[in-house]
Amino acid sequence: MGVQESSNFPAIRTVGLQGLLVTFADKLSEPSNRAALAFQGALEHGLMTGVIETSTSLASVFVRFDPSELSHDVLREQLLGLLADRDWYAAPLPEGRRCWRVPTVYGTDLAPQLAEAADAAGMTEAQAIDSLGSARVRVLTIGFAASQPYLGTLGEEWDLPRQTELTPMVPQGALVQAIRQFVLFTAPAPTGWRHVGQTGMRLFRPEMEDPFALRAGDELIFEPVARADFLRLREDDPLNGGATVSEIAS
Repeated sequence: MGVQESSNFPAIRTVGLQGLLVTFADKLSEPSNRAALAFQGALEHGLMTGVIETSTSLASVFVRFDPSELSHDVLREQLLGLLADRDWYAAPLPEGRRCWRVPTVYGTDLAPQLAEAADAAGMTEAQAIDSLGSARVRVLTIGFAASQPYLGTLGEEWDLPRQTELTPMVPQGALVQAIRQFVLFTAPAPTGWRHVGQTGMRLFRPEMEDPFALRAGDELIFEPVARADFLRLREDDPLNGGATVSEIAS
């Protein structure tokens, strides 16, 4: 295997009666997230007998299995064999990923904490919009709510702490920022992250065959648009708010 992020990783841990957790690092980094996505993609491609499902977090892969068909020890040995197959920290990302371009209004009354975030990052509002609006970020994981993505990573200037108090509520489609990441809200909710942008994209679509708009590994660019243009796009396209998607060549 190639160089690991730490001699303690990858690590395999038992999670209850039906799960094992493969962890590539104790914190998020591009290599650890890449490893988790690539490893989960390999598991899905050659699903082991007795494995029911797999899912990723920022730097780990959860493997749920049927203990009547597969024991912890046998699955652990199979996972160790797959881990030894390559350097997962430098592995290609899985195929089938997509790039979304999402019209986003920054600031105004629709995203009222842009000025606060820009000041904390040492920028003017215009500089902040240029920086955030040109960043191409990866869906690091889906979590907290159905189809809700954690996205990153942004430049070091955006390593801003969470707020000390909660914002009582942000709307569906809110783009919030902290700790070099975005979160794009799938439903109205309170948050400790700063509301810097607003999109018209509906992420959870229970009426559709695939109810999750995004997949871990997808990439997004939150392209700045004027408030009036944003409102028109949201009215004309209530599902995507004018967002477009294309396949990422492998």
